[in-house]
Amino acid sequence: MSETKEIHIALAGNPNCGKSSLFNVLTGAHQKVGNFPGVTVEKHEGYLDYKGYRIRVVDLPGTYSLTPYSPEEIVTREYLIKERPDVVVNVLEGSNLERNLLLTTQLMELEVDFLVALNMMDEVQEKGIVIEIKQLQKLLGCHIVPTSAKKKTGLDSLLDHIIRVSRKDIEIRKNKLFFRPGLEDSVEKITALLSHQKELGGFNSRWLAIKLLENDREVYQEVQQFPVWLKVELALQEAIRECERMHDSDPEVLITEDRHAFIRGAMKECVRQPVGAKATVTDYIDMVVLNRVLGLPIFLLVVWAIFHLTFTLGSPVMGGLQFLFGLITSTISPLLPNETLRSIVIDGIMAGVGGVLVFLPNIVLLFIGLSFLEASGYMARAAFVIDRVMHRFGLHGKSFIPMITGFGCSIPAIMATRTLKSPTDRLATIMIIPFMSCGAKLPVYVLLTGAFFAPDMAANVMFGIYLLGIGVGLWTALLLKSTVLKTDSEPFVMELPPYRWPTPASVLFQAKVKALMYVKKAGTLILSAVIIIWAASNYPRHAVLDAQRLAETSAIMQSGISASEKDQQRRAVEVKIKSRQLEYSLAGRAGKVLEPLIRPLGFDWRIGIALVTGLAAKEVVVSTMGTIYSLGQTEGVPMDLKSILRHDPSFSRATALSLMVFVLLYMPCVAAIGVMKKEVGKWRPVILYSAYSLSVAWVLSFIVYRIALLIA
Repeated sequence: MSETKEIHIALAGNPNCGKSSLFNVLTGAHQKVGNFPGVTVEKHEGYLDYKGYRIRVVDLPGTYSLTPYSPEEIVTREYLIKERPDVVVNVLEGSNLERNLLLTTQLMELEVDFLVALNMMDEVQEKGIVIEIKQLQKLLGCHIVPTSAKKKTGLDSLLDHIIRVSRKDIEIRKNKLFFRPGLEDSVEKITALLSHQKELGGFNSRWLAIKLLENDREVYQEVQQFPVWLKVELALQEAIRECERMHDSDPEVLITEDRHAFIRGAMKECVRQPVGAKATVTDYIDMVVLNRVLGLPIFLLVVWAIFHLTFTLGSPVMGGLQFLFGLITSTISPLLPNETLRSIVIDGIMAGVGGVLVFLPNIVLLFIGLSFLEASGYMARAAFVIDRVMHRFGLHGKSFIPMITGFGCSIPAIMATRTLKSPTDRLATIMIIPFMSCGAKLPVYVLLTGAFFAPDMAANVMFGIYLLGIGVGLWTALLLKSTVLKTDSEPFVMELPPYRWPTPASVLFQAKVKALMYVKKAGTLILSAVIIIWAASNYPRHAVLDAQRLAETSAIMQSGISASEKDQQRRAVEVKIKSRQLEYSLAGRAGKVLEPLIRPLGFDWRIGIALVTGLAAKEVVVSTMGTIYSLGQTEGVPMDLKSILRHDPSFSRATALSLMVFVLLYMPCVAAIGVMKKEVGKWRPVILYSAYSLSVAWVLSFIVYRIALLIA
């Protein structure tokens, strides 16, 4: 039996080109998701077996170019250069070639072995667009395979071409893109210098020359390490002078112009648009959703509808999970005769980790909704609509993209601000991202709204919390841009993709990724935090209290009252002793120190502990409350955290509202703080922001708590 050969391919393309759909169709269930090394950008990898080959497929992040500004661009470029896949499949959207071909020209410059998957050909045919594929192949110097991930057509032909390219059976013509006279001479001169530096053998010399002329910081740092830099620097200076003399411009601008000129020429030669094309469905929808008056209300209505669906559909499943965890708890509790072990498992792990996992249905539903909006093309419209609002606060629509990313996680959202060219816009956007409700805060909202509000009202309250975060963020941006960061914002230009009905597999896959990340966090970080919190809440032991419990329990059992009365009094003693032991513990003492600071907000020392541990990850707020509040319970009291909070006399609806506001606005997790410092470059702005966010959180929580008390 012959040995299976492996081919390593990478899918590269613009956002919304159908690349991920193609990945899902090719790899099916054989997928795994992680992160690229050193960054939070997701890495999707899968494999398939075809004609005796094991084909490993890596779905690179969607990016418009290989210029290293955003995390996605950095990851894609680094992967292509350092990992060196056997074949790069450049996925192009057939009906939007002109925008897609910019990335293709940069792959041509990189001189990787690549072919083009001309995707969404079903849409091309529906629109009456004619593409001369053979002529386009000659211009790009690579083979082009028409495909449709949606219709699952052209896939076998694509796989056959991948095998042929990997075996070098297909001639790859490279260097089809040349620049204007003078500029091309400079590229060739610098290329010749770099080709003699053997240590740079891992890089394509022509690509390095182009990037140096484009003033690429990463390439500069790479080449400056070698002796050839002295000659290269002189050649660069001469090239800059020559471009200024001949074209009154710098090389970076000229290279960009020549790329776009090549693309325009290719479009004119190879693509024929239908004559007298009628308005499309996209045009009709955009007349409504991009309307100056209706655009913003429609966006708010769409988000509100997603929250309502999240609660309406998620509540029954969440109730089922609560019942399941309650059943597990009641089943294993009698099997653990050791009191300490039983407390760790029941009061610690089940109450803490289980209390977080019950919110998984709501989180999955929310991410399904957001993934649907993103894949359908509506989220790009939302950024366009919000642009007018953002300008009033000193920012623009491009800042809205990281803000939306912040609804998932603050860390990639902060990194996504690299796409903002203005340093002041970037800093202001970084400072407002943590006010967005990231996915880690969602369990807190679901817990508290579910405990104190009916489902319909709970969705409205949570929608209001999200709007409050956006409002505080915009107010902060206005404050910054009108004082310490007072500059004009850069103009906002964004491509609006056509509307598409997302494939269920793609949307569900994105939701599955988020769910698995959430479960993984519950099984690692949150589990570790729960055990530490349990230990801090139980030790040191108070010997006098243990003796008192034994004495009072013994006296009750020896009394002449009925068995039911004995059981009732015994439970009362357990609650009293456990509560006093909790106050005596390390966690209780720390909470008591914090209590005077947070008592005006309606919080006691137990909530104070949860807020401190929430700096590790916001989900830990729920798991901490689950552990601490369950320590004061006995078998006769409902075990789920929502019921415990409803029955706790110190916890009210006003407390719940105040706590949601505080969790929304106070400092982000330590990982986000670390990324913020890395992106800003200094600790001073980060420390000032932390103090500011704590102050805003305290003031607004105080206001909300007092208003809620008055209304109640």
